[in-house]
Amino acid sequence: MTAPTFAGGKTSDETLRGQREYLLPSMLHMYQEPLVLEEGSGVWVRDPEGREYLDLFAGILTTSVGHCNPRVNEAVAAQMNRLGHISTLYAHELQVEAARKLAEIAPGGLKRTFFTNSGSEAIETALMMACVATGRSEIVGLRLAYHGRSFMAGSVTAHSGWRPLATPVAGIKHAMAPNTYRCPFRQPCDETCVDRFVADLEEVIVTTTNGAPAAFIAETIQGVGGYLVPPPGYFRKAAEVIRRYGGLLIIDEVQTGFGRTGSHWFGIQHHGVEPDIMVMAKGIANGAPVGATLTTDEIAQAWRGKTISTFGGNPVSMAQLCATQDELRVHDAPAHAQVRGEQLRAALLELQAGHPWMGDVRGMGLMQAVEIVRDPDSREPDPARTKALLEATREEGVLVGLGGLHGNVVRIGPSLLITEEEMAEGVRRLARAVSRSD
Repeated sequence: MTAPTFAGGKTSDETLRGQREYLLPSMLHMYQEPLVLEEGSGVWVRDPEGREYLDLFAGILTTSVGHCNPRVNEAVAAQMNRLGHISTLYAHELQVEAARKLAEIAPGGLKRTFFTNSGSEAIETALMMACVATGRSEIVGLRLAYHGRSFMAGSVTAHSGWRPLATPVAGIKHAMAPNTYRCPFRQPCDETCVDRFVADLEEVIVTTTNGAPAAFIAETIQGVGGYLVPPPGYFRKAAEVIRRYGGLLIIDEVQTGFGRTGSHWFGIQHHGVEPDIMVMAKGIANGAPVGATLTTDEIAQAWRGKTISTFGGNPVSMAQLCATQDELRVHDAPAHAQVRGEQLRAALLELQAGHPWMGDVRGMGLMQAVEIVRDPDSREPDPARTKALLEATREEGVLVGLGGLHGNVVRIGPSLLITEEEMAEGVRRLARAVSRSD
């Protein structure tokens, strides 16, 4: 019998040589020279050469309860030894339990779930669901939005760099993003601007669609867009507009869900708005390939055709989801993210006071960002300094992310269980990187 082959023991250079030979060259990496990671525990990860990094980006806000969380790992191992795969052609108690856990914390009447393998798939499901339920086919999104890499999700995405197709899906339009830092109406942006952003949404509906869109889709905080937080009142008024025209409100909580924004389980709950359809992934299962589309009983009943997912909702992924959700509840993730987010925000504002090229500090809970500019008056994006800062953070042993249309926004989103001491250490490392970037 041939012994099984396991990866491991290779140097970073050996792994990168293999990647250049066998993987797609278009894959995005965070640094000029890709970083190879081999092990992780909590908020710490390590490369093959043994160097440790404090992870303040959590695999794009995905390892919500930390790398190799013991509760999660034990649940996955136990389930793998019991039943690994059956497809949605068969029922399984863990899929029901996972859906119940989501329904318990979802806003309003969202109680029906369809599980898929990623945020992109969950977005595709939500858009199709809205079209089926309304009998319509046009969708309105926001500029600067990112919703995934599939054909339709990529079409509602509004970043040229993330849209490789010259001709996207027809019937998708984009309204102005409520970007308060770069508000075109007034500086500083105030409550009067909300009505003008919402008026633009309505104008897009009446001028670029047939006046009867199936849905309006939006992230509660635009992630890839650079953690853009809509002003208070925006979602309430936007919901009124899309519903006035007979469409549904789809809220994308892929990055913002499960306590990430602090105080509430989902970002939309800060706005007092109940979506018709809500999408989630990433932190839902601490890195398992799980996407979920939640909707109301009425909308779910409208889908009369057959539907299936070969891998969506499989027992192993559902075990990981349930264990992750239990960890988030035990540690009261929304409250914890609020406190640790305030700690992070205070530190970033202190750094900003001594470095004027840190043009804007924004975000909610453990989803904070800094927009890097040439000077605070012109607010001209400075992607070159941002890249230099990113390389400096790597040298200081702290991992952060990038975003923004011009690649000039540093994004921070660690595990929702990060401790006060770990956050303080992360901030110290980030401060050293900032000082090196002057």
